[in-house]
Amino acid sequence: MKAKTTFYCTSCGNEFPKWQGRCPACGSWNTVTEQPAASKSKSPVAAASSGRPLSKALPLSQIETAEEIRFQTGMDELDRVLGGGAVRGSLVLVGGSPGIGKSTLMLQISDTLSHTNRVLYVSGEESSRQIKLRAQRLGVAGEGMYLLAETNLNRMLESVEEVEPDILIVDSIQTMFQDGSDSLPGSVGQVKACAMSLMELAKGRGVTVFVIGHINKEGSIAGPKVLEHIVDCVLSFEGEQNLAYRILRATKNRFGATDEIGVFEMLDAGLREVPNPSEMLLSGRPSETPGTCVTCVMEGVRPVLAEVQALVAPSSFSVPRRTSNGVEYNRAMLLLAVLEKRGGLRIGGCDAYINVVGGLNLNEPAADLAAVLALASSFRDKAVPDDLAAVGEVGLTGEIRSVNSLGQRLSEIRRLGFTKCLVPARGIKDLQVTGLQLIPVRNIRDALAALL
Repeated sequence: MKAKTTFYCTSCGNEFPKWQGRCPACGSWNTVTEQPAASKSKSPVAAASSGRPLSKALPLSQIETAEEIRFQTGMDELDRVLGGGAVRGSLVLVGGSPGIGKSTLMLQISDTLSHTNRVLYVSGEESSRQIKLRAQRLGVAGEGMYLLAETNLNRMLESVEEVEPDILIVDSIQTMFQDGSDSLPGSVGQVKACAMSLMELAKGRGVTVFVIGHINKEGSIAGPKVLEHIVDCVLSFEGEQNLAYRILRATKNRFGATDEIGVFEMLDAGLREVPNPSEMLLSGRPSETPGTCVTCVMEGVRPVLAEVQALVAPSSFSVPRRTSNGVEYNRAMLLLAVLEKRGGLRIGGCDAYINVVGGLNLNEPAADLAAVLALASSFRDKAVPDDLAAVGEVGLTGEIRSVNSLGQRLSEIRRLGFTKCLVPARGIKDLQVTGLQLIPVRNIRDALAALL
């Protein structure tokens, strides 16, 4: 007898009776896959929560919030991204590409947390001996840390009953499976069921759960999109394999801001925190070289200096090539059009490449002026002064608009040794930064005339 199957969308997790090229729910193409139908027996989520007492509705005024206790993980950069520390009973998802350092980060914080908490580290990818060898290399002692090599979530929950940990780390959610389902580990149904069981564990027992998740070829966390809706916090570990620096970013956080970043450096002995990312991002900056300009962006409440590089060269193709890394592509094309129309530079027939050094993504318009100056500098083959930075938003008419937290940005620019800064002409009357010359500009023509 042929086994019954159903079809899931790997993007949103919706179920369909037959295959479709485009998901009717989320509109994604080629994301509907066939999976064995779930068993009609008792659901794994219900089994996991069968011993939990029934919840009772309470008036909002009678609900206490003092139980939402934060604790430090031992890494200030991680605590910053989490909003001041991890919250008891929360479910945190840490995603990133293979080899980026997710397991290393979890193992290092386990060493610190095990001094005052009972930590259970569950690995579905490595044996206990492999984890021990890696812990010795990282200098992790972990006196109050327990290791378990298991992929069956039901057996893992039995170990949780036995160990009674304060903190649970699962590496990774795609390797876990529950009994009662014919789906393979990593499938949409299994990932959803395992995540729901872990959420019941976190909320019901007050256990802080860190879950590691893999990413797919599109760069998003593998599995149904509902996985990111279930968890309390989604952390994205970013970085290039050939670079030592890693950036930890919160894309969802129910207990804090989502625009904070943490910077780490990958060494032989593990991850090292980088408390001053501006110096890291500007290290190795070339001197008196056309096509580069420094700006200051806000990552949460932290001002960070970033170097924007550009290369403009005559094209040998009928349609010039345009590439952007670290600056949103459509934003980069907009700046190129404004620079040609309002700045008077004939770059329509040139190849143009924009890159932000260090793997940082500049998502705010305060970096517009620096990108425009870098492009113009490369086109004219004339360097922007090394001691100058630029902050400002560029409009479609070529005007330079003011940005928020300008005083805090200028203080950081001065602290890093810069002596001059291009700023919007409006909104600087009350700004005074000792040792920093402010050059007000109203449009990009004024900016180009002042420097190039």
